[in-house]
Amino acid sequence: MTTIIVRLVRPFAVLALAAFSSPSALAQEVPPLAAYGELPGVEDMAISRSGKHLAVFTTLGETRQVIVFDDELNSVRRATVDDMKFRGFNFVGDEALLIVRSETVDVSGFVADKYEISQGLVLPLQNNAQAALVFGGTSAVMNAVFGNYGLRASADGWQGFFGAVEYGRNHKGDRVFEHGRPALYRYDFATGGQRRVARAPAEGVRRKWLVDGAGEVAAELDVIELSGSWTIRNSANRTLAEGRDLQGNVGLVGLGARGDTVIYVQRDQQSGNDLWFEVPLAGGEAQPFLADVAIDRFYWDPANGQLLGYLADEEGAEPVMFDAELQHRAQMVERAFAGNNARIMEWTPDFSKVIVHTQGSQDSGTWFLVDVDARKAEPFGYDRPLIGSDQVGPVSTLAYTAQDGLEMDAVVTLPPGREAAGLPVVVLPHGGPHMHDAEGFDWWAQAFASRGYAVIQPNFRGSTGRGQDFERAGYGEWGRKMQTDISDALAALAEQGVVDPSRACIVGASYGGYAALAGVTLQQGLYRCAVSVAGIGDIGLMYRTENRESGRNPLFRRSLREELGDSRGWDAISPRRFAAQADAPILLIHGRDDTVVNFEQSARMADALKDAGKPYRLVELAGEDHWLSLAVTRQQMLTETMAFVQEHNPAD
Repeated sequence: MTTIIVRLVRPFAVLALAAFSSPSALAQEVPPLAAYGELPGVEDMAISRSGKHLAVFTTLGETRQVIVFDDELNSVRRATVDDMKFRGFNFVGDEALLIVRSETVDVSGFVADKYEISQGLVLPLQNNAQAALVFGGTSAVMNAVFGNYGLRASADGWQGFFGAVEYGRNHKGDRVFEHGRPALYRYDFATGGQRRVARAPAEGVRRKWLVDGAGEVAAELDVIELSGSWTIRNSANRTLAEGRDLQGNVGLVGLGARGDTVIYVQRDQQSGNDLWFEVPLAGGEAQPFLADVAIDRFYWDPANGQLLGYLADEEGAEPVMFDAELQHRAQMVERAFAGNNARIMEWTPDFSKVIVHTQGSQDSGTWFLVDVDARKAEPFGYDRPLIGSDQVGPVSTLAYTAQDGLEMDAVVTLPPGREAAGLPVVVLPHGGPHMHDAEGFDWWAQAFASRGYAVIQPNFRGSTGRGQDFERAGYGEWGRKMQTDISDALAALAEQGVVDPSRACIVGASYGGYAALAGVTLQQGLYRCAVSVAGIGDIGLMYRTENRESGRNPLFRRSLREELGDSRGWDAISPRRFAAQADAPILLIHGRDDTVVNFEQSARMADALKDAGKPYRLVELAGEDHWLSLAVTRQQMLTETMAFVQEHNPAD
């Protein structure tokens, strides 16, 4: 038998609780708004390398927790996590779970007022063992991790490799902060001990490492911030590759399939595109790597950091593995979920057990545990258990052409069970701006669709997903062609008769928040209202803030200027400067602990609107960051946004 049988709906037998129950069994006629705004019922899943343990980060009832199961699906460890800002987890063998969380903190000595600091929490699988923080038992380094460079098994047990900021000592012998450049440390999960294995770089140098399967530093990349000169060296300090890029566009990707080469990426100075190369660790000439392939993702062996395979960024692509048996197994999994917008999330090294996530039309998010040897896949948990398959609005892609003839696309979500004609519409541009929307279940878009709105998410120039030329076409086009690309998508959908363009609002977060503000200030007569969540109102202020918080890093400064264009034109694309031209009510929502887009952006925009006598509201999200990590404030954002849109652009 060469196919995997997928069982699509089955209430989970081990725990009769909401996140593990079939959505179809719990669905109401119209889901409450909270069903969309809440954190997912299952936020993440992980499987140990042996396949003997499975971890689920979930909310059951009112309790947010981590549950670890054995291979018989018996619960072996639970931990309540409350309002933790969860960023991911993975197993330390079959002994512990490493949970990465973040906190917004004031850090003395750093250049910014606040930083989002990551920490590693080690949760032993034994029920009574106490959790511990990586670097929590020492005063020599900051109680935080600055990059995870891999977990490795050794004769002495499991070791983790993390970036760590070291403290110095003053003349009194007290520990003091000196600089924020991380060194590389080895952390012993059994004892909590740590040891430096590579020094922090000198001032003005950015450094990254690759750690091999034996726990040794295989390669090191240094980038000089002032000049952009970069060098990759091996463990013997021999130069493997070098070059110069004024924006510092170079990076270590990983170890090759055999572990004896380094894969790196650098920016081509003529085309501006990223080029991949592979060079032997022992030294030799670098060769182009996958030169004709646009990469969606790589698959890595977590045991040694070596490349297993890749997935091309093209329609219908299947995994390509360098090992024939892995190729067979990965393709079996991919084909079993064909047409279900599936993504392989976790796997054992031999691909005998795989975790797959699906979502999209008629699927509000389902997690499957796949037993490849047994040829079966069964649902294990659900993202939105209160949203049934028939309550998910249909999702499709609209191809359209911008005013200057550039071809692009937008994702369209329609209200479930309604005729697609003359609908009120919410234009929902994505953040980034270097990212893109794709067909799937978007909780924000589906929330609007559930209330009767069509939603269009344009992939304007500057977005990813259409090649690097398309992405670079957005350079210097904030508030200009990137903005008209968004309204061109609205016009294209209106031309088809699907939406009524006179009944439109624009809503977005981060860059999308900027686009929302620009839509009613730099543009006129298009939208009945605008909602900006953590948006940018002043480009010059953004540049000055980010430049200061980067420590005035020349690499960062040159890169940002390249993207934004001539600084003499920044006022002309700053919505705050055109507050007096706002032709629709504006709702500003911003987290007080936002370390990506400073709260000052929304505060100053509010002041400008107030001075101009324009209708607006400013909602502060207490304790919230840029990513809406907290359940309470995420719900607050959605409730405020929906009420505002319904007030100014009612669906009925």
